[in-house]
Amino acid sequence: MTVPDTDLDLGRSAFHERRWRDALECLARADAGGGLPPQDIELAASVAMLLGLNAQSIEYLARAHEEFLTMGDTDSAARCASWLVMFLMDMGEQARGNGWLARAKHLLEGMAGPCAAEGYLLIPAALGLLRTGAPEMGQGLFARALELGASFHDQDLRALGQLGVGTSQVSLGHVEEGLQILDEVMVSVTAGEISPIPAGIIYCAVLGSCRLSHDVRRAHEWTAALERWCGERPDMVMFSGQCQAYRAELLILHGAWDEALAVARAAEGRVRKGDPDATFGSWYQQGEVFRLQGFVEEAAKAYATAAGTGFEPVPGIALLQLVQNKTAQAQATMRRAMADADSANRRRLLPAAVDVELAVGDVAAARLALDELAEPLNEASLPLELALGAHAAAQVLLAEGQPQAALRESRRAWRTWYSLEAPYQAARCRVLAGRACALLGDPDSADMEFEAAKAEFADLGATPAVAEVLELTGEKNKGSSPLTSRELEVLRLVAGGHANRTIARELYLSEKTVARHVSNILSKLAVPSRAAATGYAFEHGLIH
Repeated sequence: MTVPDTDLDLGRSAFHERRWRDALECLARADAGGGLPPQDIELAASVAMLLGLNAQSIEYLARAHEEFLTMGDTDSAARCASWLVMFLMDMGEQARGNGWLARAKHLLEGMAGPCAAEGYLLIPAALGLLRTGAPEMGQGLFARALELGASFHDQDLRALGQLGVGTSQVSLGHVEEGLQILDEVMVSVTAGEISPIPAGIIYCAVLGSCRLSHDVRRAHEWTAALERWCGERPDMVMFSGQCQAYRAELLILHGAWDEALAVARAAEGRVRKGDPDATFGSWYQQGEVFRLQGFVEEAAKAYATAAGTGFEPVPGIALLQLVQNKTAQAQATMRRAMADADSANRRRLLPAAVDVELAVGDVAAARLALDELAEPLNEASLPLELALGAHAAAQVLLAEGQPQAALRESRRAWRTWYSLEAPYQAARCRVLAGRACALLGDPDSADMEFEAAKAEFADLGATPAVAEVLELTGEKNKGSSPLTSRELEVLRLVAGGHANRTIARELYLSEKTVARHVSNILSKLAVPSRAAATGYAFEHGLIH
């Protein structure tokens, strides 16, 4: 006769099968029915954290700590205390985190020699050093954690230490060396050798390093891997929001802004369910889409919410300040952010620094930023880095009165952006090329470049960029309408308060075509909404 599985057996099986909710329910029943061994209480803590049940996870982990102490297993008790420090600090509960940190240190002081828990306790301290601009010191602590993980055959600790070493290398400017270390860590993760929570931490940190280093290929590869990993764990909340935030950033690069906004909002939804680490990314990416589309108030609110996490939303907020004609404020924002940034973050900010300094009219400062950006570049550099460098060079050369050289750099940047399937950045290069052609006495080529850029911006819904082109070509001040006859028909019906479905029926068009016409109208008129388009139309005599 077969003995039925107990709730504890079922809970353990569900955990290994990645059925987190089933696992927690079974473990909770087993706990209520007779209690759990400390290792299973710790398991329940992990499952609760993965499900976004942070308070419940902390409660389980504290219980596991006490149970291990009762059994005399000081090493495991200290490990639980170390995870409590990391979780509580990450949740913004500094006082409780510091209390557990002190407790963990006291436990370790009473031990005869080094242990794996000592390595876990080094991780939050090393992260603090990394975040406060001391990556060299942080790297030393991470290396010690890696050494302890290897000594005690603790795969999770070894991987976290290695992750920290690689991330520190990237922050110190040793990008390729750091990324190679991170690739090695990811091999352990994708092979299933690492527990779920350390694995999720590693995925998100590696993607952050790819972003810092402008490595689009790696970012695509590891974002897809993270998406698969989250997809295999459908009821997981922790880390899934961060996955969506990284996806949103890549979608913005590729011009899929509506989809990026939907994905960023999905990340925000995960935040509400218990994935607080996704907060900054979800709101920052929403701010980026709103800024590019010309929705200034919405962008400002999104950036402000992102800033509430304690991380400054740069360079987006500074570029928004340019749209708001707050050029001096934008310059102050960027210069302060640059002064406080580590090597990798400073490099990420340099292209926007060029934009801002040129907007203010400080060509010399823009040249210094360009030189810093271009200094390490060579033909072996990553394509995104080459595109950013050539783009910035074209901007500065135009400001310095060197249109021929600027045209060459803008063409080079356009080719790279085009190969990266980055339509907005490619269109910006065409604007630079048009300006250079105009200065070189070639108005026909200039008009061709401006028209191509304007059409791309209109398709993307990049209202401020369309307005910039109209300003350059003088169309913004002409009495004639920039709209086609069909777009004027659509605008008249929009002004009459008709929805897209009604307009489609009236003009014998599909709703999708009407939506595209409305998007083009908003872009060409450089306005953010249907109501604003109506006001513009009446004000400029486009409709009566």
